[in-house]
Amino acid sequence: MSWLVDVFAEAKSAGTLWLFVLIVLSAALSRPKETESRRMVAAPLVLFGLHLVLLPIAGYFRGRGLGAPGYTETRLPLLVFGALAAVMSVGAILFTTLLPRLRLRVPRILQDVMIGAAAIIAVFTVASRSGVNLSGLIATSAVLTAVIGLSLQDTLGNILSGLALQTDDSIHVGDWVKIGDVSGRVVEIRWRYTAVETRNWETVIFPNSLLVKGQVMVLGRRQGQPTQWRRWVWFNVDFRFPPSDVIASVTEALRSAPIDHVAADPVPNCILMDFHESYGRYAVRYWLTDLAADDPTDSAVRTRIYFALKRADLPLSIPAHAIFVTEQTAELKQQKSSAEQDRRLQMLSGIAMFSKLSAEEREALAGALRYAPFAAGETMTRQGAEAHWLYIIASGETSVRVDIAGEGQREVARLRTGDFFGERSLLTGEPRSATIVALTRVECWRLDRAAFQELLSRRPEIADEVAEVLAARQAELERARENLSAEAATRLAAETKTDLVDKIRRFFRIEAESLPPASKKG
Repeated sequence: MSWLVDVFAEAKSAGTLWLFVLIVLSAALSRPKETESRRMVAAPLVLFGLHLVLLPIAGYFRGRGLGAPGYTETRLPLLVFGALAAVMSVGAILFTTLLPRLRLRVPRILQDVMIGAAAIIAVFTVASRSGVNLSGLIATSAVLTAVIGLSLQDTLGNILSGLALQTDDSIHVGDWVKIGDVSGRVVEIRWRYTAVETRNWETVIFPNSLLVKGQVMVLGRRQGQPTQWRRWVWFNVDFRFPPSDVIASVTEALRSAPIDHVAADPVPNCILMDFHESYGRYAVRYWLTDLAADDPTDSAVRTRIYFALKRADLPLSIPAHAIFVTEQTAELKQQKSSAEQDRRLQMLSGIAMFSKLSAEEREALAGALRYAPFAAGETMTRQGAEAHWLYIIASGETSVRVDIAGEGQREVARLRTGDFFGERSLLTGEPRSATIVALTRVECWRLDRAAFQELLSRRPEIADEVAEVLAARQAELERARENLSAEAATRLAAETKTDLVDKIRRFFRIEAESLPPASKKG
């Protein structure tokens, strides 16, 4: 029983109860989901456990007298473990709870230095108060420090370099860096090394001294600007095509609709970089917002470039020394041309507004169609834009969207293979009434105003025929929407036809004298 009294007396003298309260408070305030918080809470618990193990032994020697042999030797480590546990508990509360709530970030190395310095001071204080003579220890430690310093120069250099990296705030955890041929994201800065994770799921360990002495490129960082990194995508186009056409086509495609991970400011741009033997060397420059998605974003930009050049009929260059061994006979050319013409005629036959044209007239229109592919996500035409051509969808799916005041853009319909749009812009020059966005890869054929105007110049009454078909189609839609009677629908069709014919004449500058009598009455 007297032994327990001595143990409690020793616990009171060593401050065990207050130490227990401090450790419990540290554990309660920690963040259990964070690895760093768990590490800083676990260390004091281990030290406190050692303190408790020595407590009954110190109590036993205390019962034999404060000057009894073994008491001082047991009490000193007891107090040292308690002091270290107290220092680390205070450090855990400070660095994992108080400072984060004040939004103050202290580097890991600086935390370790501060806790280590406090621990050394605590140990020396406890030892001095326990009657230990420190003068001999200090003299011995000076010699020992010199020996260690000479034998561990590289290790100490890395440690001091790591401390410098943290304190000068030059590199942060989370930064994307390029060191030599290695680029990746900094995931950890430790005493001896810095760990960098590459995009290939590799972790490269760099000694801190290498980072301090060498050149480190921090990607995507610019003072006062968001994190984004300029990327270059190169392509070649035959020099026979004007650079202004190439640049305009690619730039329009890049800016027509957002691309994932491409910054809106600065906007992407296309420039001519150089001339070679048979082609011009071009580059698209854009700013990447997610530095981990470099290759996928480059691929999306290349896709935009490819389809933009296809639509503009600007082929990518081929090597000047390429040799074609296929004999392009007249018969083979005729077969290819005939198959392509049949495909175009088949698409035109599905459009009601051309149903009254003769076979020769449809042949002429089919020959004037231009191939116009789009990548998924591209804006094919924008509401309010002036674009005098008709699109026929050969394959793919598109979204029809209109701008509604106060609500933004809303999808009202979808167009698929065989559908067409832009007929009123082609015939009357009216601005686009909706925005069309490609949902998948879309292949289209485009009919320009010039081709239709040439057809009208040969037979002006086509305007009357086309207007009649479009007016009947619109009247049927209004009849179904407004529940109109057959008589009202007929009257509406006649009024719409008259309006359309008038707009077509004005747009294509068709004189009334050139029309037959029946058309003049319309």
